[in-house]
Amino acid sequence: MTVEIIIIVCLILVGVALLLAEIFLLPGITVAGIAGGVMMVGSIVYAFYYVGPTTGYITIAANIVIGVGAFIFVIKSNALDHIALKTDIESVVEQPEIQKLSVGQKGIALSRLNPIGKVEFNDESTVEAKSVTGEFIDAGEWVEIVHIDKSSVLVKISATDQV
Repeated sequence: MTVEIIIIVCLILVGVALLLAEIFLLPGITVAGIAGGVMMVGSIVYAFYYVGPTTGYITIAANIVIGVGAFIFVIKSNALDHIALKTDIESVVEQPEIQKLSVGQKGIALSRLNPIGKVEFNDESTVEAKSVTGEFIDAGEWVEIVHIDKSSVLVKISATDQV
């Protein structure tokens, strides 16, 4: 009976460790997460089958308590601080073409704005623009600038077909 208890405890501990590695270290659903879940369920099945129902119910409770406890411990500890990315990206891509544009200026869509695409203004400035309403604008349609930010241009379909 002692060997069965040791096997159950090992299955629980390895299963919890693999699930924690899956959650905090490995992106997506990988073999570690699946193996961890299988080991935790396997510890319950093993306890019911080889030891008895009382040990099986205790194993269910132990899986829950140890799993939640380990999760909370990892969250509260400083372990994640050592691997977490702490830098902020504050740089911006300079777009001098946008600085030449003004609200109300008209241009022609070079590609379909779906809702973002390329628009040409004054036969010289080609910028990436976004439809202000989110509607699709086909290539070749005339558009008008509604709003300009540092890095984006919002346009709508122009009421007139001339620049």
